[in-house]
Amino acid sequence: MNLVAGTDEVGRGALAGPVIAASVILKKEIPGLKDSKKLTEKKRNELSELILENSYFGFGSVSNTEIDEINILKASLLAMKRAILNLPIKPALVLVDGIYKPDLNIPMKTIIGGDSIEDVISAA
Repeated sequence: MNLVAGTDEVGRGALAGPVIAASVILKKEIPGLKDSKKLTEKKRNELSELILENSYFGFGSVSNTEIDEINILKASLLAMKRAILNLPIKPALVLVDGIYKPDLNIPMKTIIGGDSIEDVISAA
C-alpha cells in the first residue's frame, strides 16, 4: 500500500471559530475527487462517504482562543500537525496543500493548489 497522506485545512479565512485540518491516506483510488469548492453539495456528500469507507484519516483542530494566542498561520499548521498525528498509521510522505508545512519528522511536500491536483489532498 502506498502510504502517502494528503493534508488540508478549513477555516483559515473565517473571521471567527476554529481552524480544522484533515489528513487522509486512501486505501484505493476514488474517482471524482477534486477541490471540494468545485463540487456540488450532493457530490461532496457522496465522496465523503466513500472517503470515510476507503481511507485512514485523522483530524486536528485549533480553537479560536489558541488562534488568538499564536496567529492564524501557526494555528493552521498546528491543526495539520494534529491531523497527521491522529492518523492511525504513520505515512511515508505527506502532501500538504499550500506553501507552508507543519513541523514534523515525516517527509513532506507542499503543493500550491494541491487540492485540485492530488487526490489525497482533495480527500482531506
